[in-house]
Amino acid sequence: MDIEIKSKHPLLKKYGIGALIALLGVGAIVWVWTSSAESTYSTDTSGLLVEEVTQGAFNDFIHLSGRVETGTIVHVSALETGIVDRKWVEEGAMVNAGDIIISLHNPNLQQQILDSESQLAEKQNMLRDTEIAMERERLQIKQDLLAARTDFNRKARVASQQKALYDENLTSREEYLKADEDLQLARENLDLLSTRLRQDSLYRSVQVAMMQESLQNMRENFAMVRRRADNLNIRASHSGQLGSLTAELGQNISAGQQVGQINILDNYKLVVNIDEHYIDRVEAGLKARTSRAGSAMPLTVRKVYPEVTGGQFRADLTIDSIVPANIRVGQSYSIDLLLGDPSEAILIPRGSFFQTTGGRWVYVVDSDGTTARRREIKIGRQNPRYYEVLEGLAPGERIITSSYSNYGDADKIIIRK
Repeated sequence: MDIEIKSKHPLLKKYGIGALIALLGVGAIVWVWTSSAESTYSTDTSGLLVEEVTQGAFNDFIHLSGRVETGTIVHVSALETGIVDRKWVEEGAMVNAGDIIISLHNPNLQQQILDSESQLAEKQNMLRDTEIAMERERLQIKQDLLAARTDFNRKARVASQQKALYDENLTSREEYLKADEDLQLARENLDLLSTRLRQDSLYRSVQVAMMQESLQNMRENFAMVRRRADNLNIRASHSGQLGSLTAELGQNISAGQQVGQINILDNYKLVVNIDEHYIDRVEAGLKARTSRAGSAMPLTVRKVYPEVTGGQFRADLTIDSIVPANIRVGQSYSIDLLLGDPSEAILIPRGSFFQTTGGRWVYVVDSDGTTARRREIKIGRQNPRYYEVLEGLAPGERIITSSYSNYGDADKIIIRK
């Protein structure tokens, strides 16, 4: 049986195996070269922001928004439960201590006042009736005592006469003994009435004192209820500006519920919320600055609150200069808080590139401005205008500070003009 022999590739016929090996080697070299070549991205100058690396004083500060508050705030709260019947002043008005701010209506309290008044009148009448009855009884005992004393004196004379007659045998022994017994009975009756008068006097004095004390307690209770009625008028405890008045007509207000606040306008402060990233660097005594109507207004951190809420903590700043005449509670100020003294450093402007690189690298523009190459850097502190460069850049170099989001992992940027 015959076997078909296939013909070889023309290149193998012409050049042989050596040529094929050489061709494969060239292909491998080309593949290695292309795979190791740097990646590039081409862009035009539209939307491209290039800025220079400089050297100068780095001001270590952060930019904050502050809100004006008074140094002293007094809360206005209801002392009694009631329904808002009238608002005498509106939020923002100036009030003096004792001024009525809100009047409440409480029918139950009015009924308590009437009941207390009725009970007080009843107690007073009862005390008077008791005193009259005691005085009548005292007079009766005194009258009985007078009669007993008179009876004793008479029987004492009779007994004396009977004794004299008995001594002279002019009367019987029975008459003498009867007179003596009558005298003894009169004496005991007199002693008994005298003792009763003393005891009744002590008892009456104690009972009257207790009733008067009870009556005094009722008077004080009645006065207290009267004061509760006056507490339906919510008054200003201090002079100042009324703020945050939340009560509305017809609203039910509970005892102890806050309905507003009084801002005592003797001093002001600015309140700021700071990112917790700076919590270890912010302390009392740090300086800050702001401006009002073109004039600088120096500030000082007075108090730092330790609580962190929503990733922020609070601090109070005092005004170190003359307070503006037209300052208002609730106004906002743009504040620069100084975290340290200025120091010499290499600086690059803040830009959108940081969102992509995190400050680990940047694109440095060549001297001819046609290309920009990726370079690793190290960034230190930052403020609202600059980053502090610790490594990787020199003054006079230029970098792209606009967004790198379209460049991917390109090593070189081709800039078309």
